[in-house]
Amino acid sequence: MSESSVRASANSQEASCGSDKPSGSENPSSTLPRRQLGRYLRDWRTQAGLTIAEASKLMEWGASTLQRMEKGQADRIRTIDIQELCRIYGIPDDLADGLKGLAQQAAVKSWWHAYGDLIPENFDVYVGLEASARHLTSYQSELVLGLLQTADYAMALNRLGYPNDSEAELHRRVQLRLQRQALITRKASPATVDVVLHESVLRRVVGGVKVMAAQLRHLADFSTRSNISLRILPFAAGVPLGVSTGPFTVLEFGTDSKGQLVEPSVVYTEGFTGDLYLERRADVRRYDRAHECLQRCALDIQSSRHLLRQVAKEYAA
Repeated sequence: MSESSVRASANSQEASCGSDKPSGSENPSSTLPRRQLGRYLRDWRTQAGLTIAEASKLMEWGASTLQRMEKGQADRIRTIDIQELCRIYGIPDDLADGLKGLAQQAAVKSWWHAYGDLIPENFDVYVGLEASARHLTSYQSELVLGLLQTADYAMALNRLGYPNDSEAELHRRVQLRLQRQALITRKASPATVDVVLHESVLRRVVGGVKVMAAQLRHLADFSTRSNISLRILPFAAGVPLGVSTGPFTVLEFGTDSKGQLVEPSVVYTEGFTGDLYLERRADVRRYDRAHECLQRCALDIQSSRHLLRQVAKEYAA
């Protein structure tokens, strides 16, 4: 999906799911780049064996200053301070460059992350975001959601996407993807996933018929888990929204002990030259309603599982 089409999809869903105007005040200091920066800094401080008080002293700050930064609530972030924290924590240069890029975009509310623009292309913003999610709502019209891919399916995609990589590097990429799946397979408090797959995903051959048969059986098996809801939107459903949203995922991060959101929900759409992150409440609501509309037009869970197994048998025949 091109940058222009991704941007257009964020504004094109109207009649079927309604439209919303922004309502209520939103915390201007809490943005996705700020929160992601804070997550990385907190994790690396912990790995360095430093308390907030110890790290703050090394920066000649009050503890509350670093605490606000780690919570994504700092009003002012200087790249020179991020550079010094990276030095103190022993953060590698390539990762430090990504963190400084986040700092430079810290005030951006809805964010087009162009690959290689301020933030290095190999710095994956989404993975850190996904790891913190408690619930993911997704629509996929082209490929299987990454969290539900088999190793062979992921490898086939990576061979095409990174033709110059060595076998070792390709396997590293696949292993990283499989490690992400612990988010939904772990025994303690796994995240919940509610995904709608277009039937075209089942029919688009990735890696050959054996890979597809195994991938579809894998989806059918995963759909029996209590934390995973998987529905297939059949070709017969047409275009329920009247427009194409493209693939998207809405990430939610749960509530605290007082029932307050831990942090705002985020809409993620992946593009060919970059990714779009939307935080405005009206945008998130619009995508939520789009997913509800797609879900209503999809097969129910049992019928979807039956179709997955049926197509898997067709590939295996």
